[in-house]
Amino acid sequence: MIIKILFSYMIGYLEIAIEGYYIERFINMCRNNKIAIWHLKRKKEIQLDIRTGINDFKEICKIAKKTKCKIKIKNKKGFPFLVQRYKKRKIFFILLLAILLFILLSSNFVWNVEIQEEQGKELENIEKEIQEAGLKIGEWKSKINTKEIINKIRLQRKDIAWMGIELKGTNAIVKIVKADEKPEIIDDQEYCSIISNKVGVITKINAQTGTANVKVGDTVNIGETLINGWMEGKYTGIRYVHAKGEVQAKVWHTKYKNVPYQTTERIETGNTENKYTIKFNNFKINFHKGVSKFKIYDTIETEKKMKLFSDFYLPISIIKTTNREIEEKQKKQEKEEAKNIGIEQLQTELETEIEDKQKIVGKNINTYEKEDSIDIYVTYEVLESIGTNEKIVF
Repeated sequence: MIIKILFSYMIGYLEIAIEGYYIERFINMCRNNKIAIWHLKRKKEIQLDIRTGINDFKEICKIAKKTKCKIKIKNKKGFPFLVQRYKKRKIFFILLLAILLFILLSSNFVWNVEIQEEQGKELENIEKEIQEAGLKIGEWKSKINTKEIINKIRLQRKDIAWMGIELKGTNAIVKIVKADEKPEIIDDQEYCSIISNKVGVITKINAQTGTANVKVGDTVNIGETLINGWMEGKYTGIRYVHAKGEVQAKVWHTKYKNVPYQTTERIETGNTENKYTIKFNNFKINFHKGVSKFKIYDTIETEKKMKLFSDFYLPISIIKTTNREIEEKQKKQEKEEAKNIGIEQLQTELETEIEDKQKIVGKNINTYEKEDSIDIYVTYEVLESIGTNEKIVF
């Protein structure tokens, strides 16, 4: 019965109103004669709306006559009636055919590249390298060799642990897992020294293996040897080792900012204007004038790609450009106010940068007043472990 109903949609069907006192008998006779009727809606005791196929209409008329029911055709639906209705509208059919051909042809290309990076870990220039490797918008799907593209990128970059490409519809989904950055580990059997990787004043040094090259209170620079990778004995002489130890130093974190006494505040007025552009791959059609009606404004541009299904993108997108009017106001602040604002901003930046705030042992603030601004330097003294291993080259 279901197949017969679906077939009726293709060949056309009728919406019929039935009126009479023997509607139940009418329905039973239709079913006994295997006549497909569906979408039955009872309005009143003697009224019923049904749908039936064109080929069954004559039989329904006979049954209606036997059951003394009146029949009225309310509507004609289905593909044949649609053709009949629009047969004089050639442009409509030509346009419909062109759209169908356009969609069919578009399905052979990639119109969207979606990059999914693990836990939002963004990789620099990855989009550009994916395009250069051969996966780009407008590329013929049959020409895309996913394995070759993956191999090219993996050879170029060491910050990718895993990469996969899936072509779904006209969408190319690129999944990337970023590799964890690990410091170079020198084998315990290799000779090495511990070298300073920061500028600071030594507060503690404990050489487990190797010979301390500095003492508490010494100022060290980057690259200076802290613990030598050798030991000297009275009877053994000099022997080389893998230096190990703990070195702690007081290091400085400094931030600088110039704060002008007169500043310009940018305030949104609430007035906006929207402009739209239709983009066909790389070809754009603007539906607006190029100049904004606002003198000062911020622009936000969003692009929405058209798609039929979740992964069937079309080479068409709508670009919405929103201009938000800005009003600029001049604000003058006192020297003390400018100074406090600058110090607060720099302290916030430094405290965000320093992981363990409990190891902050000192703070130094220097200000230098000028005619129109003030220079501010804020320095934090922090106790940190310093030093990195460096192989001994003979």
